[in-house]
Amino acid sequence: MNIYMLAITFCLVFLFMTIELIRRQKLQEQYAILWLMLGFIMALFSLFPNMLGPISRLMQIHYAPSLLFLVGLLFSLVFIMHLTIVISKLHRKLTRLVQEVALLREQVRREGSE
Repeated sequence: MNIYMLAITFCLVFLFMTIELIRRQKLQEQYAILWLMLGFIMALFSLFPNMLGPISRLMQIHYAPSLLFLVGLLFSLVFIMHLTIVISKLHRKLTRLVQEVALLREQVRREGSE
């Protein structure tokens, strides 16, 4: 099995999984669009590998199919960074919320004992 067939198979499975997650409402629309775009771009390069040659030569990549995996890897790293930022913001909000609940409980406890 050559690398192009492997890439096409992976892209089709990836797109099917993404569409299934959207259908089951397990994936928010803003993220679904990004994942679908990545899947279509990767599928496009996999189906038309002659597009890879000029781009890979421009980037001085000697094995053109490696560009497919480089694009996927870079996209994934950027996306992981974005999700890390989102999680960090949510963690700060959660910490603040827990502190506010603790203060309110203490206030209710004091008012109840008076």
